[in-house]
Amino acid sequence: VQLQASGGGSVQAGGSLRLSCAASGRTFSRYGMGWFRQDSGRDREFVAAISAIGENTAYADTVKGRFIMSRDNAKNMVYLQMNSVKSEDTGVYYCAADLANWRPSRNWKTYNYWGPGTLVTVSS
Repeated sequence: VQLQASGGGSVQAGGSLRLSCAASGRTFSRYGMGWFRQDSGRDREFVAAISAIGENTAYADTVKGRFIMSRDNAKNMVYLQMNSVKSEDTGVYYCAADLANWRPSRNWKTYNYWGPGTLVTVSS
């Protein structure tokens, strides 16, 4: 599976940004997807996950109510709509594929494939 995230950039606090992740290589509708982020000096952090056909999602408490994860299986795409962003949302965002689990997983160790990441910088 090849993953490519895009859509990162600079945004002011309170603004919005939409990340996209394109997947290829396997039947996309058969596996869960997740978004994780990492900032300098911090551990990789779970952000959001979605089940294989998109009926279930999971969010970190820090982004719940502000971020929305979705997927379009016809286009092999997942998205992360980031609203009301805060400075602590700054980091490199990675999309990941969990081929063994069709449910959304919060555990980064269950994910088999990772994209190269896209940088999000939130300025106050």
